[in-house]
Amino acid sequence: QVQLVESGGGSVQAGGSLRLSCTASGFSVSTYAMGWFRQAPGKEREGVAAYDIDGVTNYTDYVKGRFTISRDNADNTLYLQMSSLKPEDTAMYYCAADPYLRGGWRLLRDRLYNHWGQGTQVTVSL
Repeated sequence: QVQLVESGGGSVQAGGSLRLSCTASGFSVSTYAMGWFRQAPGKEREGVAAYDIDGVTNYTDYVKGRFTISRDNADNTLYLQMSSLKPEDTAMYYCAADPYLRGGWRLLRDRLYNHWGQGTQVTVSL
């Protein structure tokens, strides 16, 4: 069974940092396209960062330069290192994976993924 479990969320002040983890089971992260998405209250889910099977990454402009997505094949885990956090980053963050997605910016489209974790909450205060 494909399963994704997020962790690492919490409450921080603006300017702080958090590292989110997405531990995968039932598949190898090196064989799936994977991404981080977020959804804030009253807003639709949006793509944050993506990591394709070849290690090519993409970021939404809102987080570019502040967030870094990475993959540890040995631990079968996807990470999202978040720095210089802003209150606008407050959201539930979800990990997603798909075995078929290919091609850069397509991986930031949530509707194209078929496996999702339960999410981890990130709250950034002033």
